[in-house]
Amino acid sequence: MTDSSSVQRLPFPLATGRERGYDRDAVDAFLAHARTAFEGGDEAALDARAVREASFPLRRGGYRIDAVDAALARVEDAFAARERERAIAEAGPEAWVERARADAQVILERLRRSRGQRFDRVGLFAYGYAPDEVDLVADRLARYFQAGEPVTVEQVRAVAFRSVRNGYREEQVDAVLDAVIDVMLAVR
Repeated sequence: MTDSSSVQRLPFPLATGRERGYDRDAVDAFLAHARTAFEGGDEAALDARAVREASFPLRRGGYRIDAVDAALARVEDAFAARERERAIAEAGPEAWVERARADAQVILERLRRSRGQRFDRVGLFAYGYAPDEVDLVADRLARYFQAGEPVTVEQVRAVAFRSVRNGYREEQVDAVLDAVIDVMLAVR
């Protein structure tokens, strides 16, 4: 019989069987850093974008990826809300809205490009994101910006594309998706 007071509770469920999860020490260290940065109000130490871009090594017995990603989304939302509040306090709500509108316009110009031409392609023998899949998401995001079609931040965060030869350059696609999330969080 185990003493329940001596059992350590983990912050996230563990990957099971042959499944790999995020390295527990790396996740714990990152979240401790995020807490310190947030509580200390130190935007130079960490911001919403840095939380979104966090990555961790995969290990057997690591934390379940979906559970950690859900927690990171909440942490990112908290940092974004604080960044929005500070920016509004410094420049006023009109300036904040104008900046978000300008950012959205830049994104929309990219998304309105012709299908198959929205992003640079990798070489013929290199792999990138499947253009047809990216274009479907781009069309939906364009409708979000133009007509207010419902799209959630979580849906944008969860988007994934197959890798194909001569696909779109992944870095460009990821940068636009990050910018979309920034705008969506700015106007929440």
